[in-house]
Amino acid sequence: MGRGKIEIKKIENANSRQVTFSKRRVGLLKKASELAILCDAQVGVIIFSNTGKLFEFSSTSPLLSLRNFEFCA
Repeated sequence: MGRGKIEIKKIENANSRQVTFSKRRVGLLKKASELAILCDAQVGVIIFSNTGKLFEFSSTSPLLSLRNFEFCA
């Protein structure tokens, strides 16, 4: 039996919101790394927290990833 669905809405408690952000950020960056390794794909993730702090992951050179993105856009 699978997990029950949770309602997606803003977490009002700032402390809980920060904890959730930290946990989900780590999970998202791990998934991005796994995708790059398993599928030999170029993966880039950029995350800004609500305080403006930058978190990023790039499976290749970040500049190379941005050049490829600009070329496709």
